[in-house]
Amino acid sequence: MSFYQQFMMLVGVFERAALILMVLFLLTRTSHFQSLFRKQNHHPLESGAIALLFTLFAVFSTYTGIHVDGSLVNVRIIAIMSGGILFGPVVGIPAGIISGLHRYLIDIHGPTSLPCLITSILAGLLSAVIHIRAKKQQYWIWGICAGLLCEVLTMTLILIFVEDRHQGLLIVKTIAMPMIIGEVSIGLMIQLVQSLDNENDRVAATQAKLALDIANKTLPYFRESSRESMRKVCAIIRHDIEADAVAITDTKDVLAFVGEYEHEYWKNYQGMSRYTRAALVKDKILIHNEADFDGFHSLLIIPLHESGSMTGALKIYYKRRYKITNALREMAVGLSHVISTQMEVAKVEKLKQAATKAEFSALQNKINPHFLFNTLNAISSLIRMRPDEARELISRLADFLRYNLTHNEALIPIDEELAQVRDYIAIEKARYGNKLKVTFEVEPLDIKIPSLMIQPLVENAIGHGIQPKKGPGEVRIKVIRKDNPPQAEISVCDSGVGIAPALIEQLHEGTIGSKHIGLSNVDQRVRMLYGEQLKVRRLEPGTEVKFTIPLTPQRS
Repeated sequence: MSFYQQFMMLVGVFERAALILMVLFLLTRTSHFQSLFRKQNHHPLESGAIALLFTLFAVFSTYTGIHVDGSLVNVRIIAIMSGGILFGPVVGIPAGIISGLHRYLIDIHGPTSLPCLITSILAGLLSAVIHIRAKKQQYWIWGICAGLLCEVLTMTLILIFVEDRHQGLLIVKTIAMPMIIGEVSIGLMIQLVQSLDNENDRVAATQAKLALDIANKTLPYFRESSRESMRKVCAIIRHDIEADAVAITDTKDVLAFVGEYEHEYWKNYQGMSRYTRAALVKDKILIHNEADFDGFHSLLIIPLHESGSMTGALKIYYKRRYKITNALREMAVGLSHVISTQMEVAKVEKLKQAATKAEFSALQNKINPHFLFNTLNAISSLIRMRPDEARELISRLADFLRYNLTHNEALIPIDEELAQVRDYIAIEKARYGNKLKVTFEVEPLDIKIPSLMIQPLVENAIGHGIQPKKGPGEVRIKVIRKDNPPQAEISVCDSGVGIAPALIEQLHEGTIGSKHIGLSNVDQRVRMLYGEQLKVRRLEPGTEVKFTIPLTPQRS
């Protein structure tokens, strides 16, 4: 057979593979199959449906094969291998066995029937192994390699089992090239289905960025915590997610409603709807895509929490049915977490306003709105390029805020304080990148210290030492034991621009400015608790700040 004829066979193989690819592409455009392909754990009926689909692909490949001297040039192995690698043994093995038996039974006495049966079953087994053992990112290349192996084995078995050696050799010479090269289609099929996951990640990143953008815009209004400020929050959310209406409630009443039918809503208002009451009573997210509520037909209600207790709900309305998608739900859930955190921050702001000047300074050091803004912007910039780092940073921020809001004890274990410092450093490294290097030298000491004693010193080192410096800088945090007398020495040292001698004098005299409030706050507490002042020393380059804690029981 001429090279041209073999080339046309190869084109025929790619045409049949392209037909399966086209069907797969159309299926992946439907929401039902998208959710089916994205799920990690399938119901037995769902697994059966997927296995049936790829078995039909394999059987279809047999029926549409090109007849050559008693053999079939087809893409059956491609269908089996793709299904098994993507969805595991429950798809690959049944597809291999059923389609292999079908190929054997339709031409029992054919010269290639038995080799095709053997390699079809082997393809199902190999695909299952690849699904279990290989990394997802490498599925496509392992699939191509396994497909090539199966086709090479098929050619070998044809030479072994065909009694007429001349006929067997002729078949192999004719079909080997198009069958083997055609296996690259496995990689295309796998990449097509896996692109759904990539698309899902892109959607998730977009929704996360949207939630963070909304958080940035609404943060100032949560600090006011009035009905008018809640109305502005609802207006921002409504505009950014293109909802027809948005509302925020507490546990007893609607605080704000903005959007379509707003005038009619307040005119006929008789308290919270049964939908909202149900969501609050069950403390569960409520979704209605066929609701009939004052002109709205799609409704999403998400409970809000503060410190583990339910405080209200975020409500999103659409006039059209089936507007509440999974992507919108996930975005709204993330937004509700941010809103809950902002409400906690707003509570702290209220406490600040009611506190004395000294208490105000201490609380101001705990929650810094500018720090929140900068952190949210850092997360927002990471969302598109490095979503995994963004998720980690969100977790770090949540831990950092939770620590600041809940640790009001006089003394806490030093390990907890250092964990909070590490969360803070992870957040700052996202902003400063390679400019900031931080090292820890911590000896295991079972001691307790006042909360927020180390983090303000680290913040001071970064903000006033490393940030103004040209080029990278390092912050070193040490917790070591000293003897004679037994005490723990805690120090924060940076390689920054160095503290001015005048500032050291102002600190010790108690006249240092508000720009260094963290340093002043720690100095005052060290004086009150341990009867000594912070030891501040200018280095070349940088600054060292340290204090000592006696290793004897202290009254809290």
